[in-house]
Amino acid sequence: MSAIDRPKGQQPTATYDSAFLKACRREPVPHTPVWFMRQAGRSLPEYLKVREGIPMLESCMRPELVAEITLQPVRRHDVDAAIYFSDIVVPLKAIGIDLDIKPGVGPVVEKPIRTRADLAQLRDLTPDDVSYVTEAIELLTRELGPTPLIGFAGAPFTLASYLVEGGPSRNHEHTKSLMYGDPQLWADLLDRLADITAAFLKVQIEAGASAVQLFDSWVGALAPADYRRSVMPASTKVFEAVEGYGVPRIHFGVGTGELLGLMGEAGADVVGVDWRVPLDEAMRRVGPGRALQGNLDPAVLFAPTEVVEEKAQEVLDAAAGLEGHVFNLGHGVLPSMDPDALTRLVEYVHTRTGR
Repeated sequence: MSAIDRPKGQQPTATYDSAFLKACRREPVPHTPVWFMRQAGRSLPEYLKVREGIPMLESCMRPELVAEITLQPVRRHDVDAAIYFSDIVVPLKAIGIDLDIKPGVGPVVEKPIRTRADLAQLRDLTPDDVSYVTEAIELLTRELGPTPLIGFAGAPFTLASYLVEGGPSRNHEHTKSLMYGDPQLWADLLDRLADITAAFLKVQIEAGASAVQLFDSWVGALAPADYRRSVMPASTKVFEAVEGYGVPRIHFGVGTGELLGLMGEAGADVVGVDWRVPLDEAMRRVGPGRALQGNLDPAVLFAPTEVVEEKAQEVLDAAAGLEGHVFNLGHGVLPSMDPDALTRLVEYVHTRTGR
């Protein structure tokens, strides 16, 4: 039995009974809940205004700014959950890794980790390292009231890929070379990252997050056998570390159609699905006992409204037989997307699925 099948007394009643958390627990819902990855910012003019002149990592460390950015899409789109505004490399920066997020490039690591000696860079993460996270979430939960807040972190594989490559990579040459060439060093690296990731999620849950999502953005680059052998143990360690809190645990990756069953097996209560696999097929791959999240292609939002609604209905139809469904895009909101298209999409899903 999943931990989220049992109500936990420490959860606020109003949040616990939200459509989002009910769907995660595979319970009847008043409507299909909706939220969007990267909804906090990106396409919103109000986000661009408050972030003007502030580097990404610095913006993640200002509690009042984080709270404002997190709340903006909730106010504008009437989504059913907020996603904490941060970046997956924040815990790495917090423990002293020399990295920066360069506009148009992404996270860039000054000294990549490729030898056993390099592991010394990865010390344990403590709550004091990210006190700004606790402060921001406490601000947010007061403002959000019955709207759940989703905490998140990067999964060990994706964090490792940035650390080993030194930045974004299309082919993950250094990452796979280490994984195949020195499996023990690779396992030790991912195990250490699992501890850091779990600690980061615990801080968010203890501050008031109602659910957490583990983003494994790049794990779709792996074959299932490699995932099971070289990645799944670390992801499972993260999920097991937070299981006792009783909050839903969501697992998402891009291009992971062949890994969906394994990603659920790793310990997820909800498996995120990108747009490449229809939800009814995803359900077959994941199996019973888990909810699914997804999975409208983000690019569809650039089409006329009637096309967006038609494609959204296809997602809803494919989800008709699911035990639980959280409507989302198959990846994040694109920066040039019209915010009004997202607002209309939320209204459409709520209207079409109202019970």
